[in-house]
Amino acid sequence: MQTSRGRRRAAIPASTPRVVEVIHTERPRDLHRDARRRRGPFQQITEFASASGIGQKAGIALAATGLVLTVTVPATSPVMATDAAGTPVAASAVTPQPAVTAEAGAQIDFSRSAVVTQADPDGKLKQLLSAQSAGAVSSAASAGSLGAPLATMSTASPFGYRVSPITGGSGDFHRGQDYVAQCGTSVLAAATGTVTFVGWHQYGGGNRVVVDHGNGLETTYNHLSSFNVTEGQTVSRGDVVALSGTTGASTGCHLHFEVQVNGEVVDPTRWL
Repeated sequence: MQTSRGRRRAAIPASTPRVVEVIHTERPRDLHRDARRRRGPFQQITEFASASGIGQKAGIALAATGLVLTVTVPATSPVMATDAAGTPVAASAVTPQPAVTAEAGAQIDFSRSAVVTQADPDGKLKQLLSAQSAGAVSSAASAGSLGAPLATMSTASPFGYRVSPITGGSGDFHRGQDYVAQCGTSVLAAATGTVTFVGWHQYGGGNRVVVDHGNGLETTYNHLSSFNVTEGQTVSRGDVVALSGTTGASTGCHLHFEVQVNGEVVDPTRWL
């Protein structure tokens, strides 16, 4: 073929048109799509809000303002109940609330019971004795309310009847609990209290310290070698009140520990 510029162009057959291949794929059908389309966005948002726990009214407000929920809000709406006719009512309206009235000059007492924890053993003892005599406290309630009078507790002779270590006779009533302690061992106050006696016990206790814990509860520490406190002094639980010894009716170094309730000795293990 001759062109306008004198050049020849090769004659080629016309290209064959491409065949467009149509691929038909069937997408999985959303069973709930048509139902959502019929409900509309307004109803969808209100139903979502009701199901997520924020309440239908809040959902309507969000739908009206065009907001989109992206998080689930915890339920804060009041608990609803239904009356005899099936009408929803607030649970607080089911039971009538009594009216609270007071005089204009009335004094309101906001006092409450003391809160006691395991880290406050003196608080437990104070609460036990605050409203009753020590004699009215049960064994279950008093257990663990007194602290150990020695850092290491090892019983040498228990409370009650025994053979006397002095005379060897039977039927001797032991008024306290004996604990093993080398002479000069620190003796500790079993609880907070006031020292009411420091001196010589004429009935075999030797050097003796008595601490009054209030409401009829007292502890005594006997056969001591020396004193660390004076009468009238206030001591706290764990304070060193004396050093152990073997004075008085004693056959060796130890601590004789007594617990007295309204002037009568009781088994110390009931309070320790």
